[in-house]
Order: sequence, then C-alpha cells, then structure tokens
Amino acid sequence: MPAPIRDTAQVRLDNAMRLFDEFVAATVKHPDAATLRGLERRFAERLQIQPSYWSQIKSRSRQIGERLARQFEQLFQKPQGWMDHDHDDAAAPGVNSAAAAPAPAAPQDDDERFIMGLVLTYYRRHPQRARARLLDLLGEVLTPEPVSSAPAVPAPRPAPPSEMDEWRQLQQGIAPLKPKKR
Repeated sequence: MPAPIRDTAQVRLDNAMRLFDEFVAATVKHPDAATLRGLERRFAERLQIQPSYWSQIKSRSRQIGERLARQFEQLFQKPQGWMDHDHDDAAAPGVNSAAAAPAPAAPQDDDERFIMGLVLTYYRRHPQRARARLLDLLGEVLTPEPVSSAPAVPAPRPAPPSEMDEWRQLQQGIAPLKPKKR
C-alpha cells in the first residue's frame, strides 16, 4: 500500500524539526544545563526569527510559509526546495518502512532531547560514576520484583520507639544554643 501523501505544511514542519535535531547534535557535544536551556532561543536566532515564532511553528499554531522555508534552506545550506520534500528515511525507495522506523531509544520530543543531553553531558564528564549511578537507577526501575508462589510473610514490626529514642530524634532537629556574651 503506498504511503499517504502528506501536505506541504507537515513536510516543512518535519524538515524544520530535522534541522533542529541537526542543530542540537552539532551544539550538544559538551553541553552544560545552561547550554541546553538556550538551544531553542539560539536556533531561532540562527533562523533570524523570534523564539516565540519558532515556538508557534513547533506547536503547529503557525505554518512555515514559502519565504520562511527558503530562509531555512539558505541559513542551513540546503538546496532550494529542500524544505518541500519528504526526507524521511522510511520514504526512500526500496526500503521497508517497518525496518526503517526510528529506534525507540531515539528522543521523540524536546523534553526527551533535553534529558538525553543532560545524561550525555554527565556521562562524558564522569563516565565511571555516571555508568554506576545510571545502572543503579535503571536497575531499580527495570528489575521486576520476584514472583513468589509462597504466601508473603509480613515483615516483623519494629519495636515501638522508647522515650529516649524520641528524645534523641527531637534533639537532632534543634540547633544548639549560643553562649551568652558576658
């Protein structure tokens, strides 16, 4: 079955997002959090448009017109008309669209790109520590809880706290008094 024909507005939006992804990949080699927060603004500056206008394009409340499409192409050194053609890898002739689908690990939106950038930054600065912490964190989430066929035995109840334990716990939250000046 042939792929459905997509309208020019959708193709241009997809291509604009592709250019943004390229911009992020080129910019986020060694980013810090401040760099990642400013990517949207810097991308808009490179396009010579207001950041709010870029936001409206992404949210689909504005479309990329003919003039802006040519501006994208010129500023990103793309051939004339590039924004008007589908560059999706799945649309390449002779390629099985199911096999060419994006990997589930690829970021799907700006929030995921931001998180991936932060994780990469952390990993690139401290690879051993990042690997250990990320594996611990993911292990908690991805490890299934063991299924037991035996009925669960309730954990023993802790002994009720004594008055002395309560007093020590209360003391921990109180700052010591300063001595009086004489």
